[in-house]
Amino acid sequence: MSATATSTAARLLAGPARTLPQHLELHGEAPVLARGEGPALIDWVARADLRGRGGAGFPTAAKLAAVAGGRGPFVVANGAEGEPASAKDRRLLESSPHLVLDGALLAAQTVGAGQVLLCVRQGAVDALETMRVAISERAAQRMLQVPVELVVTPNSYLAGEESALVRFLNGGPAKPTFVPPRPYERGVGRRPTLVQNVETLAHLALIARYGPAWFREAGTDREPGTALVTLSGAVGSPGVYEIGLGTSLRDLLAAAGATTAPVRAVLVGGYFGSWIELGVARDLVLHEEHLRPLGGGLGSGVIAVLPQQACGVAESARVLRYLAAEAAGQCGPCTYGLAAIAGAFTDLANGQASPTVDEDLERWNWLVHGRGACHHPNGAVRFATSALRVFADEFEQHRRHGPCPGCTGRAMLPVPAHGEYPR
Repeated sequence: MSATATSTAARLLAGPARTLPQHLELHGEAPVLARGEGPALIDWVARADLRGRGGAGFPTAAKLAAVAGGRGPFVVANGAEGEPASAKDRRLLESSPHLVLDGALLAAQTVGAGQVLLCVRQGAVDALETMRVAISERAAQRMLQVPVELVVTPNSYLAGEESALVRFLNGGPAKPTFVPPRPYERGVGRRPTLVQNVETLAHLALIARYGPAWFREAGTDREPGTALVTLSGAVGSPGVYEIGLGTSLRDLLAAAGATTAPVRAVLVGGYFGSWIELGVARDLVLHEEHLRPLGGGLGSGVIAVLPQQACGVAESARVLRYLAAEAAGQCGPCTYGLAAIAGAFTDLANGQASPTVDEDLERWNWLVHGRGACHHPNGAVRFATSALRVFADEFEQHRRHGPCPGCTGRAMLPVPAHGEYPR
C-alpha cells in the first residue's frame, strides 16, 4: 500500500524526517521540561483539546493528569496497531520516528515516568527497524531524557487494546483484562501507566513546540487538529493521508485521485466501525460529531471504499469470521455469540441461511452487545448491524438465489490468517 499525506494538512507527515538530522532540520529540538513544568504542558494539551488517535478519542490531558504524580509511573507508546485495514501507525513510525520519540519523552517528563516502553507489532518489520535505529541515534547524541525500551507485541487484533497491552507487558497474554482498575490507576508493574497511541504522542510533540492555538488552526472548533487515515478500496491512490478533522469524504477522495469504479458503500472506522451507504457517504464529513448519529466514528482511521462489483455480504462475513477467531475467549458473548453471528453471516453469503436467520441475528446481537468482558463483542456487533442495514437488498438476494458474482471476486478488506499481519 502506498503512503501519502495531503499537502494541505501535512503536519505529522510534513516532510522527510526519518533520520535525526532530517527531523531536527524540519522540526528543531523538542523542549525539555524542567521540574515542575509538567502541569503547564498538560494545560496546553487541554487547551488544544487533543484527543486520543487510537480509536477511543479520550482527552489526552485528562490521562496525563491522572498519571502525573503517581508512584513510579510508566509511559507506554502504543504502536501495536492490531486493525488489519490500518497502516497509519506503521507509516508514522517509519517516516517520523523522532516525532513519536519526542512525544513519548515529553509525556514521560510530564508525568514523572522513569521509562518509556515503545510497543510495535511483530509483523511491522520496517517500523521496528526504523524505531531501533532512531533510538540508537538518540542514545548516541545523549538525547534520551529517560530510557526507551522497544517492545515487540504479538500479531493479533486485541494486542493493541490498552489493558491487553499492559497485561502483555506484565508477562501475561495480550488479552483485555476485566476493569477497573484502569492502567492509569494500576498498570505496568502495578504502577500508574500512561498508554497513548503513537499518533497522539506525535501531536503532543508538536503542541509542545508550537502551542495550542497553532494546533487548533486545523480541524474544527469542536474537534481540532489533524488525523491520519488509511484509505483503501476503489480509489486511485490508496494509502495513508493526513486530514484536518472535518474534511469531507468528497475532498479526501479527490486528493486520492477519485474513485476508480462505481461505489456501493464506505466502511468508516475499521472492523469496529460501520458501513455507510453511498447516498449518505457522498456528503460524509470526517469527524465524530457528524459520524456518531450514523452509528459510526473515525475509530482507527480506516476508510474503505467498496465498489459495486464487490459483495458486501461476503466481505462482511469474512470480517466477522476473523473477529470471532480473534476474540479473547474470556466470556460467553465472545466465545459463543460472535461465532454464532459469524456463522449466520457465512450461511447468508452462501445462500444456506435458516428460515429464522433474521430473528436469530436480532436476538444474538442483543444478547452480545454490552455483555462482554471487553469491548470486542460491541465492536463486532456494530459492524454486523451496519452490514445488515446497508446491504439489506443483497442479503435478500443471497437468501433467494445463493452467492452472487461478487462473492467469487477478489476480496477487498484484508483478513489475515492468525499471526500473519501486513508488514
